[in-house]
Amino acid sequence: MTSPRPGRLIGVGTGPGDPELLTVKAVRALENADVVAHFAKRGNNSNARRIVADLLRPDVAELALLYPVTTEIDKTEAAYRRAIDGFYEQAAASVAERLDAGQTVAVLSEGDPLFYGSYMHLHVRLAERYRADIIPGVTAMSGAWSQTGLPISQGDDVLTVLPGTMAEAELARRLSDTDAAVIMKVGRNLPKIRRALEHAGRLDNAFYVERATMQNGHATRLADKGDDEQAPYFSIVLIPGWRGRA
Repeated sequence: MTSPRPGRLIGVGTGPGDPELLTVKAVRALENADVVAHFAKRGNNSNARRIVADLLRPDVAELALLYPVTTEIDKTEAAYRRAIDGFYEQAAASVAERLDAGQTVAVLSEGDPLFYGSYMHLHVRLAERYRADIIPGVTAMSGAWSQTGLPISQGDDVLTVLPGTMAEAELARRLSDTDAAVIMKVGRNLPKIRRALEHAGRLDNAFYVERATMQNGHATRLADKGDDEQAPYFSIVLIPGWRGRA
């Protein structure tokens, strides 16, 4: 008896939150997939799955890939690295089992799969052995500046994308050396981000966007935002380069 033909791996960008921002190609991939895999923090629902929930077939198999840690251990510690590396190895092995059975596995990724997406950790482990395709998605940052109508850069403007998890001094340095900036991974890093922006002289031009493209989303100037202790997972800070120029 011959072995089944190896399956197909698809990284599916689900966009920033609004299901209507899914691409036609992403919708088609979900309609035809044998298995839909999604990442989530243990005990929580998958944000990416929530975006596509109404598009999933009743009979589609699902594979939940649950992180063993998120913010419980500092990402610089060896214990975090061991736990997360082991998780991605195990997740890749779980997906490979489905691929070896000849199935098509669509792995959901918020925003775009190769832009801060967990899918990429599967891709680098599996793409050499299986057919692997990537369906790009609308990024959180483009969803944020589109919803707020905020022109972000033009002409020769340099746009820098920064993770809010960076050290405060490094954030301030990079903010001082760019025309426009997007700060991702805000969450509990918001107080540090505010201080870095203030040090770089960019706070007055910074905009805070929460849950962009979602029904309960909103935006405000960061300087006008009240409670600074923590921001939701779906939040982003924009510093436009083009604003106020001729």
